[in-house]
Amino acid sequence: MLATSTMDAEQRFTLVADLLAEMFELERGALRLESNLYADLDIDSIDAVDLAVRLKQMTGKGLQPEVFKTIRTIGDVVAALGPERST
Repeated sequence: MLATSTMDAEQRFTLVADLLAEMFELERGALRLESNLYADLDIDSIDAVDLAVRLKQMTGKGLQPEVFKTIRTIGDVVAALGPERST
């Protein structure tokens, strides 16, 4: 299991971007912090839940429902995985 609490934001971005590229067959080089999961990457709500489940399996950390509802960009996911916003 990966300890995201010891990762910096760049390492968490790499983890999230690599996972998005793998799960949804996205071009890794095109993924940016500001990429909108829904508008830019065509990820739907079911895909977002799948991503959250996979991140929890990998890191042992789940996203609080109120945080999950606010996530729109890759940067939001990265921030949510930080030690101050996840459980």
